[in-house]
Amino acid sequence: MALNIVFMGTPEFAVPALESLFKKKFNILKTYTQPPKKSKRGQKINSSPVEEFCKKNKISFSNPANLNSEKEVKIFKNISPDLVVVVAYGKIIPKNFLTVPKLGFINIHASLLPKWRGAAPIQRAIMNGDKKIGICIMKIQEKLDTGPVLISQELELDQNTTYGEVEKRLSILGADLLIESLNSIESRNLKFIEQLNSEATYAKKIDKNETRINWTMDANKVLAHIHGLSPSPGAWFEFEKERFKILKAKISKLGGKTGSVIDDRLSVACKSNSIEIVELQRQGKKKQNTKEFLLGRKIKKGSILD
Repeated sequence: MALNIVFMGTPEFAVPALESLFKKKFNILKTYTQPPKKSKRGQKINSSPVEEFCKKNKISFSNPANLNSEKEVKIFKNISPDLVVVVAYGKIIPKNFLTVPKLGFINIHASLLPKWRGAAPIQRAIMNGDKKIGICIMKIQEKLDTGPVLISQELELDQNTTYGEVEKRLSILGADLLIESLNSIESRNLKFIEQLNSEATYAKKIDKNETRINWTMDANKVLAHIHGLSPSPGAWFEFEKERFKILKAKISKLGGKTGSVIDDRLSVACKSNSIEIVELQRQGKKKQNTKEFLLGRKIKKGSILD
C-alpha cells in the first residue's frame, strides 16, 4: 500500500523528517506549517524552515493561522490523507482533524515517553541533569502526548552537550525512525504500546523568567541550566547593566564568593565549585569564545556577576 501523507511541522527540527519522506519518494499530498513571522525589529518576514524546504522542492504547503475553522476542516477532509505525520508543528490539532485520516496521526516526540510530555522535552531533560533522552514515534490522541508508542530509541546525555546539539542529533534519529515506522505501517507489521500514565512527567514551555542564571546553585545545576537553554533562548547574567548569554561552559573545581569571577579565564563561583565560561554572547553581538571576548570586553577577576 502506497501511503498518501500529509506532513505538519515548522522549525528546523522538522526538516530532516520531511526531507526523508521526500527523498524516499513517499506521496506527500500537502504540508502544513506555521505562518511566516516578523523579525524582532519588524523589518523582515521570516518563513519557517519547513516552508523554505517546501518552496525549494516544489512541495505543496499551507500555513493557516487557525486550523479550527469550517474552511480549514473542509480543505483537510478534501485532501483525504491515509496518514498525517506531525513534527513540532506548534499548534494543537483540532479533534475534528484527528478522525479524518484512515490511519490517524503519528508524531515524532523528543523524549522517552511518558517522561517529558509537552513543549520543551530536550531542554527539561538537560536542565534536570538526566543521563539519557530519546525519540519516540507515537500515535496522536486528543490529550497532549498521551498516545501509544510505536518505536523509540535512547540517546546518552553528557553534561557538556547543549540543547542545540542534542536537538540536531534527535532530529536525524527521528527521521530514520519515521521511515522505519512507515514501512511497518505499510506492511501492517506494527504494534503500539500504551504509555504508563502514572510515570508521566511534563516539560512545560520555557519561560523567559527562568533564563537568568542563579549562581547560588551548585555548579552542576548551573551548567545544566546553561546547556539546557543554549543556544536559544539562552541563560544569561548581567554585568554593569549589560546582559550576556553563556552558550557553553564547563565545571571547574575552583571556589570563591558566589557569583564572583575567580580567575582570568572567566570562571565564576557557584554554591559549590564553579563554572568556566567557554562561549558567550554580548547583547546584540555575535557569539565568541572566552579568549576572543576578553580581548574586547574586560570582566576582571573579582567582578561580581548578577
